[in-house]
Formats: sequence, C-alpha cells, structure tokens
Amino acid sequence: MSTGRYYQENSKDFFEGTINADVSDLYGHFLKYIPTEGSILDFGCGSGRDTKAFLDQGFVVEAIDASSEMCKLASAHTGIKVRCMDFSELSDVNKYDGIWACASLLHVANVNLPSILSKMCVALKETGVIYASFKLGDFEGERDGRYFTDMTEDRFNKLIMSLDGLNLIEKWCSEDVRSDRNVSWFNAILGRG
Repeated sequence: MSTGRYYQENSKDFFEGTINADVSDLYGHFLKYIPTEGSILDFGCGSGRDTKAFLDQGFVVEAIDASSEMCKLASAHTGIKVRCMDFSELSDVNKYDGIWACASLLHVANVNLPSILSKMCVALKETGVIYASFKLGDFEGERDGRYFTDMTEDRFNKLIMSLDGLNLIEKWCSEDVRSDRNVSWFNAILGRG
C-alpha cells in the first residue's frame, strides 16, 4: 500500500486518532519565531489540528495535504480551504513567516528531502523558520502501510550540511503525547541564512 492510499483509506481513523493530541509544547518552540499575526503554512496538515490551533491564536494560516480525504476533513475542522497537493508542488516564494511540518516530512524518502526542504526555504520570508519532526531512529522504508524516513541527529546534520540557505536553529527529542504510543521524536527548527 502506498502512503497516499493509506491516508485516503484511513482518513477518518487517522483524524480521530490525532485530533485531540496535545502538542502545545511543540507550538511553543515554533511560535516564538513567528511575529504576531504572522503567516504560517501547515505542510502536510493531516487532521487540521495544528492549523486550527494557529488560526485560533490569530495567525494567518494556509494548509496543504496530499490526501484529498484528509483535506476534506481538515477543511471541515478548520473552516479554511485546505489545498490538496504533493510537497514537490510547492512553488510559493518569500511568502511565509513559518512552515510547520509536524510528522509530515517523515513520509518523504531521505534522498528527496533536500529538494523538498529547498522548496520550503524559497517559500519562507527572509526571517522565516521551518519546524520539522521525524520518528527517532535510522529506519527507512515501508512500515504499517506507509513510507517512513526516521531521523537521527547524525543523519539530520548530514542532511542540513547538504543544503544551501538553511541553518539549524534548535533541535530536541520528545516523546509521543498519545498514551497508546511508545515513540520518540526528533524535532528541529531551521532558519534561512
């Protein structure tokens, strides 16, 4: 099964399993870099949980997801139109104060991450930042019907060194906030420069 098909066929279960997860601690790391009423792109928004949280705090938010079924659910939840598009289709230039990629880039093959991150960098304003999270580890391949690229600090450092225009601002590890999951996460904030 492909990752896209997984989210098409399991959209309601995924929505219900993630919509109430409290990731407000992650918001704190990211939002301190975003100006009041700043513009945010939720990059792979899933249920729309984070889009709605940012909207409720007065930010200008756009959201994308590759699954049309997830887009429908997220649009209904957030009250904004969620664009259905693949990450590789991002073509915005100098538009966002922040790009939020919570547990979304982890579905991109490691070999493709530099080109996607480069597109994200171009879409940022000069002082913009990117938040990204990956499952902690060195696995890459299909797991539970989806493609995953896990991340270690070493693997991430090599990835960032291969990119022009993005610097690591902060990184940290966290545990999954859902009580039924025993997953550690690698989190990073990247900035232009």
